[in-house]
Amino acid sequence: MNRFNEYAVVDLGSNSFHMVIARIINGAEQIIYKNKINIHLATGLKTNNELTESSIMRGVECLALFAERLNGFPPEHVRVVATHTLRVAKNRHKFLMAAAKVFPFPIEIISGQEEARLIYLGTMTAESTSPTDTKLVIDIGGGSTEIAIGKGNDLTPLIVASRPMGCVTYTKQFFYEQTIDAVSFQQAKLAAEQQIESMISRLKKMNITAAFGTSGTIKSIYHILLDLGVSDGIITPKRLDDLISYVLEFKAFNDINYPSLSKERKKVFVSGLAIFSGIFNALGLQALQFSPCALREGVFYELIDRPNYQDIRKNTAQSLLEHYNIDQRHAKQVVKTAKYLFSQWQKQAPITIPPNLESILYWAAQLHEVGLKINFSSIHKHSSYILQNSNLPGFNEEQQLLLSTLVRYHRKSINIDELPYFSLFEYRHIISLMQILRLSILINNQRNTGIDLQAIQLKLLENKLAKITLEINQEFVENNKLILLDLAQEQKYWEVVDDWKLSIVIS
Repeated sequence: MNRFNEYAVVDLGSNSFHMVIARIINGAEQIIYKNKINIHLATGLKTNNELTESSIMRGVECLALFAERLNGFPPEHVRVVATHTLRVAKNRHKFLMAAAKVFPFPIEIISGQEEARLIYLGTMTAESTSPTDTKLVIDIGGGSTEIAIGKGNDLTPLIVASRPMGCVTYTKQFFYEQTIDAVSFQQAKLAAEQQIESMISRLKKMNITAAFGTSGTIKSIYHILLDLGVSDGIITPKRLDDLISYVLEFKAFNDINYPSLSKERKKVFVSGLAIFSGIFNALGLQALQFSPCALREGVFYELIDRPNYQDIRKNTAQSLLEHYNIDQRHAKQVVKTAKYLFSQWQKQAPITIPPNLESILYWAAQLHEVGLKINFSSIHKHSSYILQNSNLPGFNEEQQLLLSTLVRYHRKSINIDELPYFSLFEYRHIISLMQILRLSILINNQRNTGIDLQAIQLKLLENKLAKITLEINQEFVENNKLILLDLAQEQKYWEVVDDWKLSIVIS
């Protein structure tokens, strides 16, 4: 039986949904299938940031089609990422729940900064540049624009940013009737400049030496320049100004007449051009070239090269450890305890927690003290806030939210009703991880690295996941009386939560 060697990436964008399938031949990717369906999801986003039922239906119908092609794919060979519109949609759970009925693969909603990082990764794995270059990547999507800057051969950018301006949303805002006039174009362009105003000085100081643009808008600009006889397709200030002048001669979107511009792209091209022009001019760029590789290629790179993906999260955690001056010896001891307790729990549990979820327990154990820099009082709240609102490369939005949630409830009282909605993770798994994290941190409250973990045995009460017994050696208790007092207080916290129970047996 041949080893399955096909991989698929699905990108749920604000304008269109894409699916790309590749197989690995002699270590190299070979694209064997592509499908793009224009969903215009961002068009269905109402002023209150809720998706209309019709837009949800369009998206779900598309995923049902994609599911047919992905039938038989192992889950670990498929990665599905969703961007701006599903990031901001207040009722995205409706979309996710409807999608789950027809599409068997988990949908990851990634942050704008994570999207920018993946776009940079995808572009830089395809483009050859000088090791001394400072490289800028711009990607204008349907609902947001991502910007990333990096140096040399490092595939991890130094700066990532996402701004809520896209060709679909700006069409609704500035060109609602799809007519073209210089005033509307200028307003859209200035609005784009304003969105990156706070970044301009910092980006210019980076001394950009190579600039790339990706995705639909910039691809269209590139092809129109080729239509106009620009043989290299490189975008320069004069070529961009000339193109804008040509476009402004048309009266309506449908009138734009370039061989390479599709009917679908005409609906959003003018607004995308205005956004790009605003960024290009604000940063004082002199040349930018189109790159055909972006988000999907970045996701592919990490999907196929999983060890690299794990390294990114390790680097993220290490950066936080250093930035917030975390006691790394203590953090390692809490992680060690969490692994010990989880191993005992998993051997007895009637369910299996997947490795990608188990790993978040250990990141939480390692990073639970990031808020100590603010103060110890309410450290669980401070740490949770930092983890929820920081840029965490390698984590999608739900992974980051789960990390933040576990840390939020690592001590003090527990309000289960306040747990956020998760589409990627099961509630019963989250509860078990939360309990293990609380116990791991509590056992190490005294910061005694000499604790004998073998003196503590975790037992599940009648296979009830949330009912735990700790059997503790008598000698250990005599030498760690404060831990026993802490456990007694912990029992009281558990008592008020339905179906939770913590029992302590001294043997």
